[in-house]
Amino acid sequence: MTSDSLTLSDSTLRRPVSGLAAALSLAEINALIGTAHALADAARVATLDYFRRPGLAADNKETARFDPVTMGDRLSEQRMREILADRRPQDAILGEEFGTSTGTSGLTWVLDPIDGTRGFLTGSPTWGVLISLRDETGPVYGIIDQPHIGERFEGGFGLSRVAGPHGTQPLATRPERSLEEAFLYSTFPEIGSEAEYAAFRRVSQKAKLVRYGMDCYAYALLAAGQIDLVIEAGLQAYDIQAPMAVIRAAGGIVTSWDGGDCAQGGRVLAAANPGIHAAALELLNATA
Repeated sequence: MTSDSLTLSDSTLRRPVSGLAAALSLAEINALIGTAHALADAARVATLDYFRRPGLAADNKETARFDPVTMGDRLSEQRMREILADRRPQDAILGEEFGTSTGTSGLTWVLDPIDGTRGFLTGSPTWGVLISLRDETGPVYGIIDQPHIGERFEGGFGLSRVAGPHGTQPLATRPERSLEEAFLYSTFPEIGSEAEYAAFRRVSQKAKLVRYGMDCYAYALLAAGQIDLVIEAGLQAYDIQAPMAVIRAAGGIVTSWDGGDCAQGGRVLAAANPGIHAAALELLNATA
């Protein structure tokens, strides 16, 4: 994307209906979008410095399971924070690796410097960089960036597009179809607790195709109209807020398993359209 292609006009801008972001001027929104792309550009360079590097090592952030963090994760977030300190010192930051920094503007940047570090560590190109902007109502804009492939999925303020090797294309989720015809993704087959796994299985056993292990890239595929559902549990705010913005801008729905807000993470159901969302929601909440 060129710098000109990042600029919104009054005819394409769609402000949120409520919250602080609803009062932003066109110039302020364009500055925020430009900052978001600067963050994604910096994260691309930082992550690709380490991706598929021989001998790439990882520390483990947990004791009960292997939850890796690499120098690529840390450098990516550090570079993004440096840009925000220069361009947007008034904004708050929530990042996976370096926590929360307070701000005064009412806007928060939510950063996942590498979503899918297990994939990153093993050379798979399905990890991504997640960047979102939120106000008190939730995420209003987001980017899912895959540096190795060179794809950037973007949604919010009237934008809904992917830029990559085949140029820039609009994003649009799939039209309605039966659950029996649906394509479903989840990162882990052993999703959550036993009860959560049982609920997931009620949906997955109905779906036409089930695939695993895609991390944030599955949400990008949903926004691009390639799949119908993503169902996960145990997510954090930085895992889901950018996908929420991108998918909603493309016409999809992202909620918790009870149909409520999932901006803080937890159990997430992302769906291409209201019909497939309702079908999956019913099975997730069915009694055994």
